Amino acid sequence: MNRIGGFILKIKDGIAKIISGKKGRFVIIAIWIVVALGLQFILPNASTYKEDTARDLSKSEPSVIAEKVEDRYFEKNNGIPLLITWSSNQGLSTSDLEKIQELNASLQNDPIPNQNQLVPLEKVPPQVLLEQRSKDKKSFIQTVIMDEGTSSEKIKIAISELEKRTNGIFRNNPFETNLDSEKQLIARATGPAGISVDASELFKDADVSLLIATVCIVLLILLLIYRSPILALIPLIAVGMAYLIVTPILGFLGKEGIITYSSQGLSIMTVLLFGAGTDYCLFLISRYRHFLKIEQDRFKSLRFAFRGVSGAILLSGLTVMCALLLLLATRYGSFHNFAIPFSLAILVMLLSSLTLVPALLGVFGRVSFWPFIPHPSRENKKENRLWDAIGRIAIRYPIIIIIFSVVLLGMASFQVTQINYSYDTLSSFPDDMPSKEGFRLIEDHFGAGYLAPLTVIVKNGQSKDREALQEIEGVKSVSSAEPSSKNKSFLKYSVILNENPYSKEAMNKIPKLKQAIKGVDSQVYIAGQTATQFDERSVSKTDEKIVIPLVIVLISVLLLFYLRSIVAMIYLVLTVLFSYTASLGMGWLILHYFFEVDAISGLIPLYAFIFIVALGEDYNIFMVSSIWENAHKMPISKAVREGVHETGGVITSAGVILAATFLVLTTLPIELLVQFGLITALGILVDTFLIRPLLVPALTVLLGKWAFWPGMNRLFKSR
Repeated sequence: MNRIGGFILKIKDGIAKIISGKKGRFVIIAIWIVVALGLQFILPNASTYKEDTARDLSKSEPSVIAEKVEDRYFEKNNGIPLLITWSSNQGLSTSDLEKIQELNASLQNDPIPNQNQLVPLEKVPPQVLLEQRSKDKKSFIQTVIMDEGTSSEKIKIAISELEKRTNGIFRNNPFETNLDSEKQLIARATGPAGISVDASELFKDADVSLLIATVCIVLLILLLIYRSPILALIPLIAVGMAYLIVTPILGFLGKEGIITYSSQGLSIMTVLLFGAGTDYCLFLISRYRHFLKIEQDRFKSLRFAFRGVSGAILLSGLTVMCALLLLLATRYGSFHNFAIPFSLAILVMLLSSLTLVPALLGVFGRVSFWPFIPHPSRENKKENRLWDAIGRIAIRYPIIIIIFSVVLLGMASFQVTQINYSYDTLSSFPDDMPSKEGFRLIEDHFGAGYLAPLTVIVKNGQSKDREALQEIEGVKSVSSAEPSSKNKSFLKYSVILNENPYSKEAMNKIPKLKQAIKGVDSQVYIAGQTATQFDERSVSKTDEKIVIPLVIVLISVLLLFYLRSIVAMIYLVLTVLFSYTASLGMGWLILHYFFEVDAISGLIPLYAFIFIVALGEDYNIFMVSSIWENAHKMPISKAVREGVHETGGVITSAGVILAATFLVLTTLPIELLVQFGLITALGILVDTFLIRPLLVPALTVLLGKWAFWPGMNRLFKSR
């Protein structure tokens, strides 16, 4: 371990000499500019190759196997269903249905782009169509099958073409008619095809607007905190360079099919890059300012600052990066696909903060802090008086602080037991999205289950299987058995549920449907959206059980390696876990009682855990590093007070900026990202204002020399 430490120290000294040399800092800046601009011209942009329709399940999952069985043994409408929901609050008339037939004939004669199959409604007698209306006679569903694998952009073009054709047939455009219209015909595009278009539209230009909003909020906070325009720009330049390098690399990897990423992933990556990246920059900047107040030579100050804080920055970045890489161990696609983009972003940002930022500080020197330029002769004795007072409180009343923190965080953590989780894709959409309005029409007039029926395939079934399926509570209807033309031992049933097919209640029917088939030799395969979401829930829950312990072990090992203290490792990990459960509980309280959210996404616990725990350890490492350093030259209580005094300001600044960047996600019209942004921001704020300045110092003071055991035992024995 000493050899490794010596090697790292040599690297730190080497970089410190380069950035403080006459030419080194300019060479580093030039390299970053050339690489960033070069990659922008050579490689494609990440947004060009994002994939929002990638499957989250592997080929071995039951619902995917069921789809393969259906493809192999049954005639199937291979493609993506586009459901055109027609409705009239006065009731659909024969005239309305004749116009729908006219539109259908137009689609038969001149198909819209990527149209695969179409039910020949124009050949069906009007009286038969009247019977196919909903029971209240107010709604009718027209089905268009799009080519399998068609992108959401192409489906959008097809829907636009379909809407244009309605203008020549209907007096008004039914796709633009309000749902509460009493006289005019209403139409909405929904089903899997319509939903994919709306999901893509929600993220349209989101990466650009999110980038602008994030830059503005970071710049504003930096200006308010440091009141220096140059200093505010330095972190943004560093993060911007990292962004310009990461995005084309992701574009290349996406183009070559090496990785898959989505619009959602790019949005979170942007926030992570600016939030965590600014934190790393501030850690170095604050240390540099500290040494400028006690050292006249700005280059010596920069070397001292870099040597003192680069280890903490490196460990912080590696902790986050390694935690994100552990997502490669997951089976759920969305989790797995986050690993490479996010860890790559942290890696590039880490390199930027350890090379480009010190190089920029070396160029600007004291001017970086203009108009409040730090000098040894102008040191403000009153600075950080607040954090000095907080440090005194932490060492004077450790037991009271610990009890208060545990009670407060415990009450918030208890709310985790009250959380309801949802895997409903549509619930993430705004209420005015066309596909969600179309689903609401189907739900109101036909029943929610009609949106996505289940397909139950039975091998070696029995004559009573249909009756057994029909008797299950919550099953609306079961079709007659359809035998396979390729293998008579396979029978297929179409099952429509009463519940929303995306709901938890519908998913809970999957095991019951399988159990209903009692044949000894029978094999049951269930396909459909509900079955897919059932598997997604099962896989994501399994991923949580695997990844959460792995992340805890990883962070524990890294802390032990850096601090060489088993005791410190234990209580630092426990505090950040406490922060996670408390933020999850507080997030639920806010979302449920203030915004009337009935359930949060089932993906949130793992999303939030990775970011809150990994990023929370950044602040642990930075502050405890200061305490450990001071403990070599002063009593523990004073070392703790000085540690809080030295790091309180920068941790607060970094925490506020990081929380603010995650809160930017709440401006997006996706409920999943709103929930994730809010809960993660709460976790960061709990870390910033309670865990780091109060609870950790109080625990360190209470444990005394045992907080350092066994790493610094010799130091205390020699005193």
